[in-house]
Amino acid sequence: MNRSSDLGPNQSLIGRPGSRHRLATPALIVELGALERNIAKMARDHAAIGLDLRPHAKTHKSAAIARKQIDAGALGVCCATLREAEAMAAGDIPGVHLSSPVVGDGKLRRLAALNADAEGLMVAADNRQNLAQLDEAAEASGDSLNVLVDIDVGMARTGVGTVEGAVRLARAVSDAEYLTYRGIQGYSGKVQHIERLGERTEVYGAHLDHLRDVVEALKDAGLAPEIVSGGGTGTHGIDREAGLFTEHQAGSYIFMDVEYNAVEFDGTGEPPFETALFVQCSVVSNNAEGFVTIDGGFKCFATDGPKPRIAATSIKGAGFDRFGDEHGKVILPEGANEKPGLGDPILLITPHCDPTVNLHDYYHVVDGDTLVDIWPVDARGVL
Repeated sequence: MNRSSDLGPNQSLIGRPGSRHRLATPALIVELGALERNIAKMARDHAAIGLDLRPHAKTHKSAAIARKQIDAGALGVCCATLREAEAMAAGDIPGVHLSSPVVGDGKLRRLAALNADAEGLMVAADNRQNLAQLDEAAEASGDSLNVLVDIDVGMARTGVGTVEGAVRLARAVSDAEYLTYRGIQGYSGKVQHIERLGERTEVYGAHLDHLRDVVEALKDAGLAPEIVSGGGTGTHGIDREAGLFTEHQAGSYIFMDVEYNAVEFDGTGEPPFETALFVQCSVVSNNAEGFVTIDGGFKCFATDGPKPRIAATSIKGAGFDRFGDEHGKVILPEGANEKPGLGDPILLITPHCDPTVNLHDYYHVVDGDTLVDIWPVDARGVL
């Protein structure tokens, strides 16, 4: 689903020593070693307890990264949009699960086409009307469509809110002619960034208790779920200990960001995964006192969370402030002896990785000081 074979203005720098520091900016950066270590750690931790991993591709939107996750042992990927699912299928990624409802005639036609081609496609549903639509789409595809009943565990965004409603909907899936009931999903996004571990454990515990009640009721009704899918990066430790999920949907662990780096995962005080995603910008003006202006503004970073953070390897102690659509302000630390020069690279940690990635066309993959590859953000966009 790549828009073209062109890999942007930095393509000619691939493989050249020192090329990382000569990139046209703003450039989305992936530290290859950190990325691969994060993927390997999550895969290893899950395999040790027999928990399957179906990481969420909404984080990276990249078939190249999904392939690394599959090669490390993941059984598939989750997707939030049809665009993501189509991009993963086009990249020969198996086991795609659409974790958000698919509604609307145009999207249902695309889903039917995807179901005819994609290996192991699944979709979540929380509504009887939508089930009828999915049944028609599956019939049009010529193949049965796998369905997980979406359970609202406490977020009230999507999902069936009651135990009884979950059983009724699971029965409806099971009775549908062209749908295959595979189980349930239950995801609580609002708890993932609760910074204190004790508070997160308490709030999330009530959500997991509700999900357990749903599982038990389904068993009693003869609808025991083969799959119980859910969880995220912020709760991955709790999810592993809960013994409730059969597969895990964590996504942001591959990159980390300012938000997740503030989360207390355990008693060590250190995040369990490395920061692997950055945006490299360049100084475009240094006339003012106390700060310099860079070419990274609202169009470059997600604005739904904290501000980007200047990487310590760039300017230790510097701060960032938003400065417009195209520009950012790098506030120099007190007592700084000299300003960065025009064109100097400034490396920033992304504030919220998923929507920041969606603003860029390419990943610039670096190893040390060398640009070693460029990967398209295959599923950039919302449709």
